Amino acid sequence: MRPRSLDEVVGQQHLLKPGSPLRTLASDSAGGGGAVSVILWGPPGTGKTTLAQAIAHSSGRRFVELSAVTAGIKDVRTVMERALNDRDLYDIATVLFLDEIHRFTKAQQDALLPGVENGWVTLVAATTENPSFSVISPLLSRSLLLTLEPLADPDLRSLLERAVADPRGWAGAVEVTDEALEALVQVASGDARRALTGLEAAGASAIASAESDATPVVTAETVAVSIDRALLRYDKNGDQHYDVISAFIKSLRGSDPDAAIHYLARMIEAGEDPRFIARRLMVHAAEDVGLADPQALPIAVAAAEATQLIGLPEARIPLAEATIYIATAPKSNAVITAIDAAIADVKAGRFGLVPKHLRDAHYPGAKRMGHGKGYRYPHSDPRGVSQQQYLPDELRDRVYYEPTQHGNERGVGERLEKIRRITRGSSDSSP
Repeated sequence: MRPRSLDEVVGQQHLLKPGSPLRTLASDSAGGGGAVSVILWGPPGTGKTTLAQAIAHSSGRRFVELSAVTAGIKDVRTVMERALNDRDLYDIATVLFLDEIHRFTKAQQDALLPGVENGWVTLVAATTENPSFSVISPLLSRSLLLTLEPLADPDLRSLLERAVADPRGWAGAVEVTDEALEALVQVASGDARRALTGLEAAGASAIASAESDATPVVTAETVAVSIDRALLRYDKNGDQHYDVISAFIKSLRGSDPDAAIHYLARMIEAGEDPRFIARRLMVHAAEDVGLADPQALPIAVAAAEATQLIGLPEARIPLAEATIYIATAPKSNAVITAIDAAIADVKAGRFGLVPKHLRDAHYPGAKRMGHGKGYRYPHSDPRGVSQQQYLPDELRDRVYYEPTQHGNERGVGERLEKIRRITRGSSDSSP
């Protein structure tokens, strides 16, 4: 069912408008040396290989396909030499389709540069990882980066309906109900290959269970039996790892427990290390909840300990409990703001000497140097707080911790205001 031309391609219409680079590349008028190389970046099953083959076949160029999984520098050089000879001797242009270019090392990618720069080949490279991190800069600068999106539901449905009727597909040998089509679309999750594989499996199941004289019918139940679960786009070392954990943290910070639980489920189903999730929960509890709810961090730590002890699948429960608690807790970043401001002062050299009355007076000779002299013991004051300078002279009026009015910090802020008035000598109020 792979499209034979760009006109048959379903989806990616933002890349296939008249006059677009892909249309120009596929036209006969593009020429061999004048065609620009492209890098196709997108999830699996969105049409990267399909577009590359359609371009080559539409333009009449020689099409060479390599996979970075199995190919090496020798294979690349062989293609380049053949492409140069074909161009100079027979006036035949070559399209080199390199799948999974992100798997090539820097040296292997460097081997592509002469052919691309001199126009020996038109490179069409495909990658599921962000080219900004996985493709060398010289190759990026010589290529046009095109981003493919997961197929929309209507595009997937159109693809499936075509496969049911087309001679290259089921050719009408099975009937597919609307509910089954919807189920296949949902399971595919934007992946055309997954949708067609599901249709093939469901059709075979329907044929096997159908009466001899009846037309096999694919129902939603058939799809459920044939396919275990939806394809989850998640690479623990790629973009999806960072995107999903970023969305998880931002949902927690934004107090949306439903979104946070959704992203937690995606990480668990994708096989993310539950200890990694637990660590992020602990960091978030301290960073974004802080003292607005002092119980958030102990709950996150308890979830981490439970995860370590029991493992998955049971660990999903304490992780979910901590996720919901943190998402619904009042938020404050006053703690991280305080420590970061203090570290910035120390790094900038703003620290000064420890006041003498706070220095250690226990070792021999310390008292003779005035260490500890004048120190006021707070417990001797009926208020439990004494007027006393604690910061170095250079920072005596510096304020790092500024409580918010959220949750527990509202009470902390009111008490701290009274405490500072006493310790800094501006009032005799009771804390």
